[in-house]
Amino acid sequence: MTDLTTPTWQRDLSIDQQLALKTAATRLAGEFDGVYGPETIERFLHSSYDQFATVGSIPNFLPLLAERFARQRLQALARVEGHHRDGKPVVLFLCTHNAGRSQMALGFFTHLAGDAAVAWSGGSEPGIEINPAAVAAMEERGIDISAEYPKPWTDEVVHAADVVITMGCGDAWPILPGTRYENWDLDDPAGLDVAAVRPIRDELERRVRQLLDELHVPVR
Repeated sequence: MTDLTTPTWQRDLSIDQQLALKTAATRLAGEFDGVYGPETIERFLHSSYDQFATVGSIPNFLPLLAERFARQRLQALARVEGHHRDGKPVVLFLCTHNAGRSQMALGFFTHLAGDAAVAWSGGSEPGIEINPAAVAAMEERGIDISAEYPKPWTDEVVHAADVVITMGCGDAWPILPGTRYENWDLDDPAGLDVAAVRPIRDELERRVRQLLDELHVPVR
């Protein structure tokens, strides 16, 4: 039973969810010790939880998704505020639902670049799950994107990016000085079978390899 000392946003959660979020907050506090305090971490964890709670995600997975998304956002904020300087280029892939094109691009980028660069993805209208045909098509390339999940872009993530690659998601993101923007005009794989997704996948691989070359990032 919750009491008045429980934050308002947690009062409608089950005991298991509250415990999972408390554990997540403890993990994040350890990872960002000396950079961000408990209030900032809980605020990001809460807002990240809300992002997924409104799209019909399975309740038991919400704390895990919230923790993963909060971690990414805090990492981005640390870069924006100068707490983390490693010189690695940061690329953000954006599409409408963050379920197909941007996820495949992210898969290729992280697979090919390894630890030499950082990449994130997001959507203007995030879906509920990754496109199964996209997952299957990437498996044919030996890349597993099944553990990824659709998520929105956030201000700190956009601000942290050196390069923003858009794929049919309109112009809803902020235009920032010093950030490189590029639109990749590719078909949306939503509703397509694996055979129809393969040409989109192959074109994404070609463009990601070209982008890595332009960023002077060695391909593994």
